Amino acid sequence: MNTPLSWIKAFVPDLDCTAQQYMDAMTLSGSKVEGYRAFDKNLDKIVIGQILSIAPHPDADKLIVCQVNVGKETVQIVTGAHNVSEGDKVPVVLDGGRVAGGHDGGPLPDDGIKIKKGKLRGVESFGMMCAIEELGSTKEFYPEAPEDGIYIFPEDAEVGADAIDALGMRDVDFEYEITSNRVDCFSIIGIAREAAATFGCDFILKKPAVTGDGDDIANHFSVEIEAPDLCRRFTARMIRNVKIGPSPKWMQRRLAACGIRPINNLVDITNYVMKEYGQPMHAYDMRTIAGNKIIVRRANDGDEFITLDGQTRKLDHDMLMICDAEKEIGIAGIMGGQNSMIIEDVDTVLFEAACFDGTNVRLSSKRLGMRTDASSVFEKGIDPAGVAEAINRACELVEELGCGEVVGGIIDEHGELPVPKEIPFRPDWINRFIGTDISEADMVRYLEKIELKVDLAASKVIVPTWRQDLEQEADIAEEVARFYGYDNIPTTLPRGEATAGKLSFKLRIEELARKVAQFAGFDQAMTYSFDSPKTFDRLQIPADDPVRKAVEISNPLGEDFSIMRTLPLGGILTSLALNYNHRNIDVKLYELAHIYLPAQVPVTELPDERVQFVLGFYGEGNFFSLKGVVEEFFTQAGLKKKPAYIADAALPFFHPGRKAEIEYDGRKIGYMGELHPTVAESYDIGERAYIAVIDMPVVTELASFDIKYRGVAKYPAVTRDISVMMLKEVTAAQIEGAIEKCGGKLLESYELFDVYEGAQILTGHKSMAYSITFRAKDHTLEDAEVNRIMEKLFKTLSGMGIELRS
Repeated sequence: MNTPLSWIKAFVPDLDCTAQQYMDAMTLSGSKVEGYRAFDKNLDKIVIGQILSIAPHPDADKLIVCQVNVGKETVQIVTGAHNVSEGDKVPVVLDGGRVAGGHDGGPLPDDGIKIKKGKLRGVESFGMMCAIEELGSTKEFYPEAPEDGIYIFPEDAEVGADAIDALGMRDVDFEYEITSNRVDCFSIIGIAREAAATFGCDFILKKPAVTGDGDDIANHFSVEIEAPDLCRRFTARMIRNVKIGPSPKWMQRRLAACGIRPINNLVDITNYVMKEYGQPMHAYDMRTIAGNKIIVRRANDGDEFITLDGQTRKLDHDMLMICDAEKEIGIAGIMGGQNSMIIEDVDTVLFEAACFDGTNVRLSSKRLGMRTDASSVFEKGIDPAGVAEAINRACELVEELGCGEVVGGIIDEHGELPVPKEIPFRPDWINRFIGTDISEADMVRYLEKIELKVDLAASKVIVPTWRQDLEQEADIAEEVARFYGYDNIPTTLPRGEATAGKLSFKLRIEELARKVAQFAGFDQAMTYSFDSPKTFDRLQIPADDPVRKAVEISNPLGEDFSIMRTLPLGGILTSLALNYNHRNIDVKLYELAHIYLPAQVPVTELPDERVQFVLGFYGEGNFFSLKGVVEEFFTQAGLKKKPAYIADAALPFFHPGRKAEIEYDGRKIGYMGELHPTVAESYDIGERAYIAVIDMPVVTELASFDIKYRGVAKYPAVTRDISVMMLKEVTAAQIEGAIEKCGGKLLESYELFDVYEGAQILTGHKSMAYSITFRAKDHTLEDAEVNRIMEKLFKTLSGMGIELRS
């Protein structure tokens, strides 16, 4: 939202402040000003001069020498412009003055360009005549300016007067960040009302006065609303004997200051009212409206409609259309049709101002792929009560500018209109709520200056319909606070019972995962939850695997981001591949990735969203170093037992002999392994890569931070080392299971310290050596106790085909 200060002062004439003071005060009172731009920045010593004579330059064919009257004196100026004549009145920057820049289309210098007297090809020049671009503007906003040449003032311009003032450029444009609930502030009137309240000035808003011609529009025209749920109010007024022409300079300047290009008086009036009242309008050529009737109805599915921009739009039943007795003539709240556009020989025009459903306008605009100034206003939700006043203001301007005759009467079709809300007014409660000690009289004064009426007898605040954001007592308290001054509210400690903040148990487990990964040298990665269906093929997932049933995105960024991932591997592998191809060595990445598992496809309910702890690396390390990080996480998370590793799990994206599914008490909690060479090749990873995935919801369910202190052991430990030989197919997990089962309560720990395959043992066999520690809590262990355990262990291992090595 942008507003020029001059337009604000039209409603707040007593406003007297600098641009910086305005910005600071308005921001503190709740209307945040992002910044401002002075139109006269870097423009200095520029006056209106009149060319008295023109002579050719004695030494340059393309230059001319002008004698220019600048009011108090006549100066000589050399120029290359050839659109000037004797008697023309032009902007002249005098010796020592400044201009904004040149007209080469480049960016304007921060401090402008200083003009000094000098010589051009030997002839003295004491200033410069200016094009509109050199004054910091463009022909787009000054349509009377020439395409390439000096700006020419009208004949009645005063010689020697301030040229910048004459051009309406002694003004400041303010840019606001208005929250969407403050619909009233998306208008000049709304901002002016806030400015008046902020600076304690009078806000002057006159009710539009329209004379009319004594006729009644109802005798010539009618409106019917067939979709009252999408159109709360529709007003129309008629203009006869229309005279199309340029709008006056003051209107052009105000529109240009808001960034709106002046076009002609009729179009400029509708744009002017939209900025002033925040009410979009549209004008129709009456010759194009069949049956002298407008019908507001839904479109038919499959219809096509050509809008004013010449584009063919496909319609559906959820779009609201403005129609005549035969055809559609406009898309409600978005854009009119080419079949009802106004051309220069128009005689009678119909003005429309309406209140359309904001949500419908927004959704229709999105489906059509078009967003206009009107739709951006409607989608925020305008006040139906202000529609008639806006169209009357347009008709007032028609009469003021003499561009037509307004037909008497107004067509105003509507259902139930909003009425002012009543909100309780309790000064004591407001003071307690915001922590102040403001008197009731001051509160009333703050509220009434923004036109909120206070009924002290009934202890109520009557809220006008344009303040749609005020709904409860807290909103009234906020109005009091912002005009009392947020900087005046004292700092206080909160009252009530204090609660120590901390992470939830789930977030503590996730934080633990981060710490373990980072301690092990992994860097955090963050990848998209969107994925490509091609990922399943790259990972060699079978065609009938349930993980291929993914949630499809209805408006994807592209095929590579068209589904919600059901596996977290695609993102981490892509990141590893990117690092590998950038020649980074020994890369370790981890991610807490979200996956989405739908109950069925197409989805009828929200999918199961799960967080999975993913570890991936290539370079230094192997399967067992990755397993060590996984087990460290389980230990830190308080899992009491070691998990089981199922080597024959169906994990097609892993190397057949270097993979495992991780189970705990019979529940699957993850998987890990070396990436299958084919999969690594598909991701262009030229080294062995290892991946582990842990399902965090299951781990969170099993985890515990209930750690109990154990004192230093009072009795000594007994350690026995064993070396066993077995077939290569026997796993370490089988041996360790036997050690745990036979060791019982006396088993304190065990450690694999050697694995050997070679000439000293049988072919197809391997040797593994363990160090086993026993300890009793209540006595010193005797050899007989440990020997009984070891004999039991040897017998168990022998039954498994495992031999003890001597």
